[in-house]
Amino acid sequence: MGVSAERTWLDGLRLYVEKAPLAALALGISSGFPYAMIGGTLASRLAQSGIDKKTVTAFSLALLVYSFKPLWSWIVDGVRLPILGRLGQRVSWLLLAGALVMAAVANLALTNPSASITSVVTAAILVGAAGATFDIVIDAYRIEILEPRQLGVGAGMSQYGWRIGSAGAGALALVIAARGGWQLAYLACACFALPAMLAGLIVGEPERHREPVARKGVARALEAIWRPLVQFFTRPGALVILAFILIHKIGDTLANLTFRLLFNDLKFTNDEIAFYDVGLGFWAYLIGIFVGGAAYARMGMKRSVLLSLVLMAVSNLSFAGLAAAGHSNLGMAGAIGFENFASGFGGVAVVAYFSALCELRFTAAQYALISAAAGILGRVVTGTTAGALIEAMGYVNFYLFTTLIALPGVVLFWWMIRTGMVDRSIGSAGVTEGDEG
Repeated sequence: MGVSAERTWLDGLRLYVEKAPLAALALGISSGFPYAMIGGTLASRLAQSGIDKKTVTAFSLALLVYSFKPLWSWIVDGVRLPILGRLGQRVSWLLLAGALVMAAVANLALTNPSASITSVVTAAILVGAAGATFDIVIDAYRIEILEPRQLGVGAGMSQYGWRIGSAGAGALALVIAARGGWQLAYLACACFALPAMLAGLIVGEPERHREPVARKGVARALEAIWRPLVQFFTRPGALVILAFILIHKIGDTLANLTFRLLFNDLKFTNDEIAFYDVGLGFWAYLIGIFVGGAAYARMGMKRSVLLSLVLMAVSNLSFAGLAAAGHSNLGMAGAIGFENFASGFGGVAVVAYFSALCELRFTAAQYALISAAAGILGRVVTGTTAGALIEAMGYVNFYLFTTLIALPGVVLFWWMIRTGMVDRSIGSAGVTEGDEG
């Protein structure tokens, strides 16, 4: 019994060194860096150029481009590229999108904030659009190169890569900018697009990729617009699945935005916040990803997703405890560590489930829709109510409330398991070829 269990866990760990999960790591690295280029890195560049704070913070709106990627995601499924298309639908788009990101980042590098802030705005939006397109292709390619048994580990490796790409590009930009200027820094960081492009050339076109439609030309593209939606919403329980996608992380999202407010009100110093929230939190998140991938392979999709939902809900209680305890380094370490571990674990399991929902003919369009829907409700609720709720309820009751509103997502998924809806909701991306039918 013990030997069998040990082998099962070892088999789960071996998944991390298989070709497809390693490719997912490279894809994640390239996915993470454009976000950093128009996030914290651009804010540092503008601030050092003497741009006022209101203008600097307004540039975060460029990140909203990522929320609109479903509007053009169908193009990646339905439009065949000339010449490059000979390499395959996914590989050709991976190379084109990567080249567009590199060009957009280079364009941003060559703009001068002091001379024309308008040109920087335009350049930042172009990086956002190119980065979102790169994300669409990367997600579709990742899902299609992974076998169903690898979806959990592949999601974990992709998130590892995203953290490496975003943090690595951000750090590299600061180091180079201090020595050679911001133009050189951005041009150097453009090379972070290469890991995904090389992964595509090495791994090649996914064997699981399927053509969305048999038609050619304009008819093919038009059909690629509506068929992904029709296919998703005609499957059993589509509205229930959509409800789960919308609400599953609302409590976690609502709580996350307020952590720095809590730390400030509890009089934690910048050094303490940096050590615990940035340092300890980073490693706890990586550990959560690793454990989540191994658990997914060991426990299966349904149990690992349900466990992750419970962990993410309960993690908010730790901040209620911290708020009640006051300034406590031990309390902060426990709250930050648990929350980031739960987020890492949950990210693997839930992303794997969302990946499995996709139909292989429409991977790009459907995953873009699912990923956008997964965050939109939480962002809207957070941006409109979090501050007011804290003022009205206080921190302790607020975090108890965020735990409470996370429970419907847990209960809904439990019900979906009991009724068999989770199994019926799986698309062809989550089914092995011999089991399809």
